Amino acid sequence: MPLRFFLVDAFSDRAFKGNPAAVCLLDGPAAADWMQKVASEMNLSETAFLSPREPGGFDLRWFTPAVEVALCGHATLASGHVLFETGRLAEDAAATFHTRSGVLTARRRAGRVEIDLPALPVETCTLPKAACEALGLKADDLVAVGRTDDIDDSQVLVEVRSAALVRELAPDFKTLRQVGAASWIVTAKNDGAERHPEADFISRYFAPAVGIDEDPVTGAGHCSLVPYWGAKLDQVEVLGYQASARGGLVWGRQEGERILLAGAAYTVVRGELLA
Repeated sequence: MPLRFFLVDAFSDRAFKGNPAAVCLLDGPAAADWMQKVASEMNLSETAFLSPREPGGFDLRWFTPAVEVALCGHATLASGHVLFETGRLAEDAAATFHTRSGVLTARRRAGRVEIDLPALPVETCTLPKAACEALGLKADDLVAVGRTDDIDDSQVLVEVRSAALVRELAPDFKTLRQVGAASWIVTAKNDGAERHPEADFISRYFAPAVGIDEDPVTGAGHCSLVPYWGAKLDQVEVLGYQASARGGLVWGRQEGERILLAGAAYTVVRGELLA
């Protein structure tokens, strides 16, 4: 029997913006090698696989075209959106996802989907010269560097001195693949010149080591960005704009060891998997 799938632009209220994720609705658990093949066929930064779990909730797994990952925010938001939009969950219900990063939830709030993810605070570290050069940065561009190893693979957050630097980055992805982290976040305080001047900060996210040169809008990255900028700006809530070619707004709030992220979502494709 064909399985249904959806292509959803997460963190966007319109088509062809935000971050596209495929969401596959399974009848039950599936083999990891088959899911990896499907994700490679979809060729998106993430493909999510949802299967019902007894006595309730869903098992949720995420795959890039190359590997399975431990945490993906935008595909979690897209999964919640599909469950609400298709009527599998009532508008006032909560989606409960059992994942490699623990139990996550998604809810409808004020026309957006809000997801509950683990906070990923960063610890100060140094940026190797090779990584700095691969990102296209100079030593005097750096404000702060931090690293988190709370997920399967490390991600490094680099704050730079201007939003213009973030927008203009042109990393050497071949070199960046080999310099010691799975993913790289480059961020700066918003300067008001961005398309979304209401955002508190902007960022870009690079993960060539897991098959994604640049991710358009990254929920897992904001699990570090929200606590980082919340503390730096002394704000309970922050709004980030990920300044990729597609772009997207991410609202965030830290609550203890958890992060609430919210954004819009738009279904672009509904289809069937025949393989």
